[in-house]
Amino acid sequence: MDPQISASASPDRGNKHAASARRDVFTGAIVIVAILMFVGTGGTVLSDAIASLSGYGAASDKMLVSAFLLNIALILFGWRRYRDLTNEVSERKAAEERAQSLAATDPLTGFLNRRSLAERTSEMIKKAQRKNKSIAFLMLDLDNFKTVNDVHGHSAGDIVLKEVARRIAHSLPTNNLVARLGGDEFACAFLFDPDQPEMVDRIADDLIENIAAPIVENGNHLVVTTSIGMSRFDYEADDVEVLMRRADIAMYGAKKQGRNRFCWFDSSMEQELQTRNTIESGMRKGIPAGEFVPYYEQQIDLATGKLTGFEMLARWESPTQGLVSPEVFIPIAEETGMIGDLSLSIMRQAFEDGKSWDPSLSISINISPVQLLDPWLAQKIVKLLVETGFPPTRLEIEITESSLFENLSLAQSIVGSLKNQGIRISLDDFGTGYSSLAHLRALPFDRIKIDRSFVTSILENSESAAIVKAITGLGESLGMPITAEGIEDKAIENELRNIGCAKGQGWYYGRPLSMQQTRKLLAERNLLPEPVTPVSEDSAEESPELQEQPRKAG
Repeated sequence: MDPQISASASPDRGNKHAASARRDVFTGAIVIVAILMFVGTGGTVLSDAIASLSGYGAASDKMLVSAFLLNIALILFGWRRYRDLTNEVSERKAAEERAQSLAATDPLTGFLNRRSLAERTSEMIKKAQRKNKSIAFLMLDLDNFKTVNDVHGHSAGDIVLKEVARRIAHSLPTNNLVARLGGDEFACAFLFDPDQPEMVDRIADDLIENIAAPIVENGNHLVVTTSIGMSRFDYEADDVEVLMRRADIAMYGAKKQGRNRFCWFDSSMEQELQTRNTIESGMRKGIPAGEFVPYYEQQIDLATGKLTGFEMLARWESPTQGLVSPEVFIPIAEETGMIGDLSLSIMRQAFEDGKSWDPSLSISINISPVQLLDPWLAQKIVKLLVETGFPPTRLEIEITESSLFENLSLAQSIVGSLKNQGIRISLDDFGTGYSSLAHLRALPFDRIKIDRSFVTSILENSESAAIVKAITGLGESLGMPITAEGIEDKAIENELRNIGCAKGQGWYYGRPLSMQQTRKLLAERNLLPEPVTPVSEDSAEESPELQEQPRKAG
């Protein structure tokens, strides 16, 4: 509510209450006077009236009768006002109780809300200290609740939340606190014996099992799971805010470990969170500052040993942390939604670099699964190609199998748009997914890349060798050349060449190179065409041989 409106409304309410109070005092005074008058005149009027009716006395005084009747009316009026006032007080008290309940509880589930939970947990902490008990604080977050809302609607989502709330309450011991903090997030707290922490683990297991049971609604089986973070309060622990924050950190740890599980808070989690926040903050500044740059891994034709192109890899040249691996920042970029801007920024630099290379060299770029959910991804890539002048036919987009499970139809649309521009598409990490053959049939791939986990063990593991041979044969039958990742020595290269792999990459050919290192390598191999120097008409007349000199290839 607007403070000004609230401020103006408060005096009005105060004036109304004051006026009502004055009316009640005035009414009370009238009733008291009426009762006194009734006592003073009632006896006389009644005796006169009885005598008059029996024929033994004179007629009653009309003034006294009128006053008597007026007294009765005033008494009745006062009684009615008293009754209305009593009802008004009862209704006002009930309204205040309802308002207090709404302020303290969640209207959908009837659980406490975040504010009241904090207050009640503080009281529980005092109780635990008196009884030498510990407190378990659990933070629960439903893993796939958004899917229920998206597929079945918000009414089904409300049904799920109410049923989950019922199951939570049923799974907890007595004298507990339970709250819905908002959305699909719940929290609960209860006392336990500090010498028996396994009791808390059993309760967490029960919560996970009970919540995961299907909820049947209109013939639909609605299934959600939960991730639980847990912290405990002991005698030396901090206040309730610390207790809640630690449980929240542990809950995200449970999600990170695979979801549908519980996780106790550990001090290392807090340090990890601080490190993560530092990285995220640095990334938000570093992306627009150009700190994220492309590195290039060589791709070799196994039959001829010729360099055919590079796979672009992202690196972060942080001014405070040095060269940071993508294994550190890519997951954070995907979680925070920065992956799109980061990838496009590095692509632009790679296209600017690559357009000066020999036209026979290609650039392969791996697309994140998160990016493949962007319906405008193809248009963004084509726009970069146009702005930088890099030929689409020299670009190869790599898509991992795992990225196809989220939305295959959208992936088909993106791949179709890229193919229409002459961009080639390869299926990366082939053999690690669950529907490889179905994906090869559903999307028009130009190349298959064998995951490095099979390549590095090809000489020691007969199963890996069999898988590589099978994938190579499959690619040959489908007209899709094979690229093998993870070539680390000459023996592996020879084996892959004998099997029939077309291209390979790995540290056997060198570590990923920076832009400057790549240009040096290309210059040594005469793969950096020299730019043609513009020649004026006057100098051309003096040296006509310059006009006829062909463009050098190195």
